[in-house]
Amino acid sequence: MSIGLLKQALYILKPRSRTPVRLSQWFKWLAPGLLVKRWLLLSAAGVILTILGFAIWIKLTPIFYLIQITENVLEYITRIIPNYISGPLVLFSGLLLIFWGQTRTVGSITEVLMPEGEGELIDVLLTHRKLHRGPKIVAIGGGTGLSTLLRGLKKYSANITAIVTVADDGGSSGRLRRENGVLPPGDIRNCLAALADEEKLLTELFQYRFRAGNGLRGHSFGNLFLTAMSDITGDLEQAIAASSRVLAVRGQVLPSTLADVNLWAELADGRRIEGESSITEARGTIVKIGCTPANPPALPKALQAIREADFIIIGPGSLYTSIIPNLLVPEIAEAIAARQVPKIYVCNIMTQPGETLNYTVADHIRAIDQACGGKKLFSAVLVQRKVPSAQALIRYGQEKSHPVFLDREAVIQLGRRIVLSNVMEEDPESGYVRHNPHQLARVLLRWYSRAQNL
Repeated sequence: MSIGLLKQALYILKPRSRTPVRLSQWFKWLAPGLLVKRWLLLSAAGVILTILGFAIWIKLTPIFYLIQITENVLEYITRIIPNYISGPLVLFSGLLLIFWGQTRTVGSITEVLMPEGEGELIDVLLTHRKLHRGPKIVAIGGGTGLSTLLRGLKKYSANITAIVTVADDGGSSGRLRRENGVLPPGDIRNCLAALADEEKLLTELFQYRFRAGNGLRGHSFGNLFLTAMSDITGDLEQAIAASSRVLAVRGQVLPSTLADVNLWAELADGRRIEGESSITEARGTIVKIGCTPANPPALPKALQAIREADFIIIGPGSLYTSIIPNLLVPEIAEAIAARQVPKIYVCNIMTQPGETLNYTVADHIRAIDQACGGKKLFSAVLVQRKVPSAQALIRYGQEKSHPVFLDREAVIQLGRRIVLSNVMEEDPESGYVRHNPHQLARVLLRWYSRAQNL
């Protein structure tokens, strides 16, 4: 009870006392790794050497007279005011001038870099250093699942590479793909918006979807922007790089391949379905999936990111239309398999009609292994611990969807460790469940830290 009262008292007093807050902000400048203190000391040493060199050059004559005048002035002052008073007074005045000058300098820089006046420059520098010292993370997938994950990861590291599928052929992306002959930009747009560095207005603009207009209805501004940039630069990779600068993206977003990939699937009833959107609509049991052309070449930057990664995350997202399409690029799967770093698969919370109806966790793992020719791309699988609420279960049951069942023994037999955690959030209005981006990122980074020490 006393601790609670103390916290309340501190909370009440905090806004009234600005001096301790300001002092705490100044002490942050002493934090290691800012790369500021060393250059200030170097500048001070330069000033001293400049003065010394100038004195040597002019043979100290003006310096001698200046010292004599200063000595006479100080002697006169000490006759009037004792040295035990005048000394500290002059010392305090000097420190006050230094403090005032540095405060005004930092304030001027802050006005330029942070014109809205939100936050402190030192906090921005500390966050910048922390994020750029974060692990090199590669996240592989597509759709809303990957963008949800990225939204949480960007709080922990700026060294993020999202490798995204380009097999989408539905909606706005599909129309642009058919009419303009460009690679589908939809999943890439979602990931760019998710990694944007608090650029709220630009992110909303990038995600804006036209509701009227002949030919514009259904298109998102981001898709049109990426399509235009691809046409101007002649390369989707360059278009993504330009968009990343506009949105101040933390990390990078890369397509798994620049080939014009089309998915196909063979169903248990013998049908062969062409096209990513048609596979889900067919509502059949998928027994085999592939792409045309077969064995598309990987984007070199994507392979480089995997080779340099400290941590590789696969999923979450639609198993056959968001995750596996990236792994149908043989070089991507081989590069992941060759890396001896922590690698984890984030399993979906709910089954997806048309793709993973009645699938267990082990079924998801088997599907990925089969698509990669038997390669084990990850050593652990993250599974949601608690089931959704009764309301959500009823809502999903109407679509013949249910929580992905954890068949523990089968997963262990497949050689995977199980990471159980609560990373789910429910939308009270729609009843949909999804991964909470911040909880998911926190759990993954905690597991990564432990896996490094194994």
